[in-house]
Amino acid sequence: MKTLWKSFKVTLVFCVFFSLFYILVLWGFAQFAGPNRGNAEIITLNGKVVGAANVGQLFTEDIYFWGRPSCARDGFDASSSSGSNKGPTNTEYLAEVEALIDTFLVHHPYLSRNEVPAEMVTASGSGLDPDITPVAAYIQVKRVAQARDISEPEVKTIVDAAVEKPLLGLFGTEKVNVLKLNVALEEAANSGQ
Repeated sequence: MKTLWKSFKVTLVFCVFFSLFYILVLWGFAQFAGPNRGNAEIITLNGKVVGAANVGQLFTEDIYFWGRPSCARDGFDASSSSGSNKGPTNTEYLAEVEALIDTFLVHHPYLSRNEVPAEMVTASGSGLDPDITPVAAYIQVKRVAQARDISEPEVKTIVDAAVEKPLLGLFGTEKVNVLKLNVALEEAANSGQ
């Protein structure tokens, strides 16, 4: 019995030590190596907070760029973050993707079905992805330019400036943060008035 109690105490000490140690190591790493010292990057427009750059938002108006759809229970609510767990042969999932393609084509009549980027009709693993590829952004330039009644080259210039390169040119892929891009659009519109 004494040996069992000693094993239990050792196990308990190791569990507490390694649980706290692991958290402290991650926190310390984030403080020194992470962007914004491990905190979310808050985006503002005209002095008001409009969101966090690391969580996607739902944009449906033609004057804005759209991000990936979310499969989270309540849209982009981070507390319900998860994938759908529906495979590529699931008929319900395929019907959802087809409906998203149809909606995308209604707003982008200049595209054919095979030109719709897969990321615009499928959710990410977390369902909260704030980024799209530059290709997905450039495909939307014509729609946004028409809806805002400005030239496509003006909108393309804003997209060009929003493209984030891979870390050190090696790690990751090029991406565009949709919230930052839409804020840049709004700022350009406000400065032009």
